[in-house]
Amino acid sequence: MQVSERFGPEYEAIDVGEVMQVTPAEPLRLDCGVEWSSFPLAYQQYGEMNAAKDNVVLVCHGLTGDQYAASPHPVTGKPGWWEFMIGPGKAIDTDRFCVIATNVIGSCMGSYGPKSLCADTGLPWGLDFPVITIHDMVRAQAALMDALGVAKLAAVIGGSMGGMQVLSWATQFPERVRAAIPLATGARHSAQNIAFHEIGRQAIMADPEWRGGQYVQAGTYPAKGLAVARMTAHVTYLSEQALAEKFGRGLQDKKAIGYGFDADFQVESYLRYQGANFVKRFDPNAYLYITRAMDYFDLASGYGGNLAKAFKRSTAKFCVVSFSSDWCFPTSASRDIVKALTIAGAAVSFVEIESDKGHDAFLLDIDALKEVVGGFLGSLDV
Repeated sequence: MQVSERFGPEYEAIDVGEVMQVTPAEPLRLDCGVEWSSFPLAYQQYGEMNAAKDNVVLVCHGLTGDQYAASPHPVTGKPGWWEFMIGPGKAIDTDRFCVIATNVIGSCMGSYGPKSLCADTGLPWGLDFPVITIHDMVRAQAALMDALGVAKLAAVIGGSMGGMQVLSWATQFPERVRAAIPLATGARHSAQNIAFHEIGRQAIMADPEWRGGQYVQAGTYPAKGLAVARMTAHVTYLSEQALAEKFGRGLQDKKAIGYGFDADFQVESYLRYQGANFVKRFDPNAYLYITRAMDYFDLASGYGGNLAKAFKRSTAKFCVVSFSSDWCFPTSASRDIVKALTIAGAAVSFVEIESDKGHDAFLLDIDALKEVVGGFLGSLDV
C-alpha cells in the first residue's frame, strides 16, 4: 500500500512509498510487554529475489535514516544515503543480491510509530506509543521477511544503530543470517552517547510547541527543539580534525566578527543548516523513541553480562568494521565485539579503516569501505 505523511512545520503531505501491513503468525511481543497483531512497516527493494529467495541482503539504517538507501528521498529530493554502495556492480551488487532496506518501527516515513494513528482514538499515538527497543525493531523486520517468504538472509548490514540491528539479528535469529556486517557500532550504548541523546530529547521537550507530545493535534511543531537536538547529535558524528579542516575558525560571509549572536563562524552556520533541514523530514516524537531504543541497547545484558555467550548459537560469518576517528563508536567498541565473537568460535574478520571523517564515515563514499564490503559479500555463494 502507498502511504502519505506530513512533515515539517508546514505539515506538507509526502508520499513515502511502499508500506506493508505485516500480520505475523504470532503477535509481535515488544520488550515492554505490549503485543501487536498487525503493524505497518515501510521498505524499499533494490534488485530481484532469486527463485530460492536466498540472495536477500537486509540493509539497516542509522538513527535518522530511513528506507531510501539507494533512491531519491521523497521529502528532500536528495540521493539515497547509501547510493554509492547499492546498485549494479557496486559493493552491494544488485546484479547478485536483492537488497531490502526497511524503516524501523518507532520511526516515521510510513512505519508504525508515534505519528501513526491509534485505532481506538483515530488520533496520532504521541507519547502513548509503546517504548520500543532495537530487538523489537529486528523482530518486526523478521516478521516482514516472513511475509516476503525469505527464510534466511544472505547478509544483514548496517552502521551505527543499523549495526546494533545487525548484532541483534545475529543473536536473536542466528539460524536466519548467513553473513553479518556491523559497521561503526557497539554491543551497547555508552554513557557518553546516552548523555548526548538526553540533551537532544530535553531540547525537544523544552520547546513550548511540543505540547506534551501532542503537537499534531495542537497544530504546532517543535521545530526549534528538534533542530537543536540534530545539531547536538551531529557534532558527535564528526571528528575534531574534520571540523578543523572543513571550517576551522573561518567566518561566515563576513570579514570580521559581528559582536552578537548571529552565525559569525562557518561551523555555526553549518550546524544551523543541518538542524533546519532535519526538521523538514523527521518527526520529533520519533526522535525521542529511537534515541531511547539505542540507549537501552546492551547485547550482553540478557546473557549475564557475557557478550561471548550472546553469539554462541550464531553460525554467521562476520565482518566488523570501525573507523579510526570515530569517537561516537570508537574502534575499541568494535574490538570488544570481535573478541566476544572469537571466544564464541565465530568466523570473524575485522578492519579498522583510516579516516578523519569521524562516525559519519560509514555514510561517505570511501574507497576502503566499498572494497571491504564488496570483497566480503563477493565471497558469499548465492
